[in-house]
Amino acid sequence: MSLREPALLGRLKAQIAQDGPISVPEYFTRCLHDPRDGYYANRPALGSDGDFVTAPGVSQMFGELVGLWLMETWDRLGRPAPFRLVEMGPGDGTLMSDILRAARLLPAFLEAADLWLVEVSPVLRAAQEKTLAGASVQWAGRLEEVPAGAPLLLVANELLDCLPARQFVKTQDGWAERVVGLGEDGELAFGLRKLGPPPLGEAARRAGGGAFSAAAAADVLRSLPPPSTSSTPPPQGEDLAVGAILESSPAQAALGSELGHRLARDGGAALLIDYGRATSEPGDTLQAIRAHRKEGPLDNPGQADLTVWADFPSVLEAARRAGASAPPVITQGDFLRALGIEARAQALAAARPDRAEVVARQLDRLTGAAQMGDLFKVACLSAPGLNPPLFEDEA
Repeated sequence: MSLREPALLGRLKAQIAQDGPISVPEYFTRCLHDPRDGYYANRPALGSDGDFVTAPGVSQMFGELVGLWLMETWDRLGRPAPFRLVEMGPGDGTLMSDILRAARLLPAFLEAADLWLVEVSPVLRAAQEKTLAGASVQWAGRLEEVPAGAPLLLVANELLDCLPARQFVKTQDGWAERVVGLGEDGELAFGLRKLGPPPLGEAARRAGGGAFSAAAAADVLRSLPPPSTSSTPPPQGEDLAVGAILESSPAQAALGSELGHRLARDGGAALLIDYGRATSEPGDTLQAIRAHRKEGPLDNPGQADLTVWADFPSVLEAARRAGASAPPVITQGDFLRALGIEARAQALAAARPDRAEVVARQLDRLTGAAQMGDLFKVACLSAPGLNPPLFEDEA
C-alpha cells in the first residue's frame, strides 16, 4: 500500500503543472502560512520535543534580561502611561511570560503596559493564551492592528527569519532568479528564471506541464514573465563567480520600514533578535528544520519549518529611511553579557546547586561564540534621540 502524498505537496505540484514555476518567496509563504496545510497553521512544534528550540526555551535568563532592557528603555522614554508593549511572533508565549515576571520588579511598568501579541497562527495563539493565563493580553494579526497614539516598546525574537527572501543566481548570461518548479520525475525542483521583461512565448506556454530541471531550465524559463515585484537583484555582487547566490528580502525590509515609521511617529523602540548577517554577503541560507535536523527545503512542504537568515543591513536601512534611529547590530552574546547574564547565572546556580551544570550549559548555549552567541544578532530601532541601553551611539 503506497503512502498518500501530503496535501500541500500535491496542491503545489498541481499548481505548478498548470501555471508554471513559482518564486521562492511564494513557495516559502505557502509552506509556512497556507491556511489549510501550512506549517504554522497546523503543526508549529517548539521545544526539545518539537522541531526547534528558541532562546526563551533554553533558559529563563534570556527573557528576564530582555525584560530588564525594556524596563530601562521605558524609563529613558520618561515612563509614559500608557505605552504599547508588543511582541511579534511570540511563539508559545514563554518569552513574554519571562518578561512579565522580570517586570514585577517595576510595578509601574506593568501598570502602564498595554500588552499586545502579533500572531497569525491559531495553534500558537492557543499556546500563548495558556502560557499567559491571568495576564491582560490582546492579539492582532498584523502590527498595523495594534492601536497607534502611544509609545511602542516591541520585541521580536526569531521573526525576521520567518520572512521570505528572493534568491538571485549569477550565471554565464547574467543574473537569474531561483524559482520552484517540477523536475523530470514530476517532483519539486529548483530552477532559474532569467531576469527582465521578455514576451511570453511558446516556451513559456509549454512550461505548464513540461519537465523542469536546473540543467534544462534555460529554454523554458528564459521566456517566463518576471515576478510582479522588482526584477533587479541586489546591487552588490557584480564581481562574484558564476553560481554565487545573493538573497534579498523585501518582506524584511518592509517590516523595518513599518517599524521605522511607527517609532518616528509615536516614539519608543523595537528590539529584533535573530540569526543572520551583520553585513551583506553572498550565500544560500534557505533551510528547513524538522525534529531538530536540517532537511531539503523542497522535501516536505508544510511539514518542516522554513527559514532564511535575517538581512539586518536592509532592515536597518529601511528603518532609517522611515525616520528612525538604527545603530549597528551587536551579537546576542555581547547583548546578554552587558545586561548581566553571567551574574544572573551565578545567582541561579547558587540558589539551586543541583542545577549548576545545567545553568552553565544554558549560559554557554545563549552566549558562547560556537553556539547562539555570535550567530544571533540584536538590532535596535528607535525614535530619534531616545538612546536605548547598549545602543546609545549611532554610526
